[in-house]
Amino acid sequence: MSNKGGEVRALSVRLLRSRWLPVAGAIIVASLVPIGLASAAAGHGSATHRGGDYGRRGDHAQWVSTWSASPQVAVPGALSETGFDDQTVRNIVFTSVGGDMVRVRFSNSFGTTPLEIGAASIAVAGTGAATSGPPVPLTFGGQSSVEIPDGAEALSDPVRMYVPRLSDLDVSVYLPQSTGPATNHSDAQQVNYYASGDQTSDSTGTPYTQQTQSWFFIDSVDVTGGRGDLGTLVAFGDSITDGFHSTVGANTRWPNDLARRLDSRQDTLAVADEGISGDRVLTSDVCCGVNALARFDRDVLDRAGVKEVILLMGINDIGFSVTAPNPLTNPLTDVSADQIIAGYEQIIAQAHAAGLKIFGATLTPFEGASYYSAAGEAKREAVNQWIRTSGAFDGVIDFDKVVRDPSNPLMIAPQYNSGDSLHPNDAGYQAMANAIPLGLLLGNAR
Repeated sequence: MSNKGGEVRALSVRLLRSRWLPVAGAIIVASLVPIGLASAAAGHGSATHRGGDYGRRGDHAQWVSTWSASPQVAVPGALSETGFDDQTVRNIVFTSVGGDMVRVRFSNSFGTTPLEIGAASIAVAGTGAATSGPPVPLTFGGQSSVEIPDGAEALSDPVRMYVPRLSDLDVSVYLPQSTGPATNHSDAQQVNYYASGDQTSDSTGTPYTQQTQSWFFIDSVDVTGGRGDLGTLVAFGDSITDGFHSTVGANTRWPNDLARRLDSRQDTLAVADEGISGDRVLTSDVCCGVNALARFDRDVLDRAGVKEVILLMGINDIGFSVTAPNPLTNPLTDVSADQIIAGYEQIIAQAHAAGLKIFGATLTPFEGASYYSAAGEAKREAVNQWIRTSGAFDGVIDFDKVVRDPSNPLMIAPQYNSGDSLHPNDAGYQAMANAIPLGLLLGNAR
């Protein structure tokens, strides 16, 4: 690359440091206030209290994130804007590895007021909103309820519970009073449920008469005592990592397919999916999440047991910069390939500073997509050339080569195209997961 390009990237890095990095610190506020501390003695002897004691004794246990989803701000006109009041949300999440202890991280990262959780529980999922057995109550410092300040998160006490690998869990959250705008993950590719009143202990699923395809108030489920002994791999990306256009409820995102492949190994990694549909490396907006640099600390570095990262992001920076701005999309006009590369360099630097390995994934084809342009294609090719040849990443995963049409490399192959010429279908996501060298991941994690 020319010296001029290097100078542009160096300037971009300085701008990124001054403009975006402070945002991450503003988002992550690790404080919480247990409710009803005077009644703490009431918890003694319960299963959840024993779990809390185990967590204090077992600080050196290997916790990993068996499931995760990046928190997002409420979107105008959506259920997240209204929030909940005297209602219970039942989130259904898919594990990557199993364990015999579990804890849940609850999020009010984008709330505008303190969030009161009146009760919470976890269970292995049954059919629909039903559970396969009695839900296990979750506690916070031995208490059944907790108040989370706006901008903060709360980690439940660990509880003893068998968590099967590659299976659905139900995480239920009772909101006794108005939440205001709700922290959520908008594109779950999963049917979730909500009901009136406190239904956290319900196992039948009958009260859960309303559905949503977003997750609310949770951003990770951690386990220990299972086979995720090499730590956690974070898939960090946009809608293609989020699994957009995959089959709802089938857990066929490429990170899920990768978890299935890793499950064949005795020593393995948990897989945490930190994709946000529409997200960008350089720009935040209402519809599509905080930019990658601003959320890297919370969504990657704060994941339990994190050891490695796969970065697949940048196509929205390219596409959104050459199309008319959406009312919910903050425009960054004519972003250059060098600016995207400068963002990558910052993410790589932060990963390496934390002792993580980071693998770069090439941007997949998008000719035929609604925001395709010849200028955008030139940027994609320049970014992919840098990913393949710079040596900046600890390894390269060539998703572009995997899903492109051999007869027209600017397009996704017909058998992998979901129909919008941007997102793969289930077969495409499986092909992406199949192309990842497991030896590369597992060898670097040891």
